[in-house]
Amino acid sequence: MRKLSRAIDRINSLIGIACSYSVLLIAGVVLLEVFSRRILGAPTVWSFELFVMLYGFHFMMTIPYGLLVRCHVNVDILYDRFSPRTKAIIDLGTFALFFFPFTLGLLWASIPFAAQSWAEWETSWSVWSPPVYPIKTVIPVAFFLMILQGVSECIKRWILIREKGERP
Repeated sequence: MRKLSRAIDRINSLIGIACSYSVLLIAGVVLLEVFSRRILGAPTVWSFELFVMLYGFHFMMTIPYGLLVRCHVNVDILYDRFSPRTKAIIDLGTFALFFFPFTLGLLWASIPFAAQSWAEWETSWSVWSPPVYPIKTVIPVAFFLMILQGVSECIKRWILIREKGERP
């Protein structure tokens, strides 16, 4: 089980770090639009839509990495006072009650959403009209990676409980 957890962590770490560089593309698009609009007096028709798509990609594909490195919001008022073992038990319960039903539901709902977009070769409504099916595909991919990372986190908590260790 440790090997599976480490493999999932490695996958999400590589994907999260690689996708985090998309913020450089976002900055480049914004800078190019500001330059075109303010200096050249010629705003682009495509920059805002590309910015939104890149930001959606960045946000969705780095969420599983955020779970891995524990940067998601957590209510720590009471939680910090518990022992590592008690925290692990609470984490397993909250993963079972909230995390997995939510992410599995969103994965289940997002697959037909992306599939329909591919079936229609959907494009945006704008003048630029870029294809939107690739970005809609990011949604189920991100939730699948999130579920995998949730499995890894549960494995770590289970090992901590079983071995009575101090850290997951």
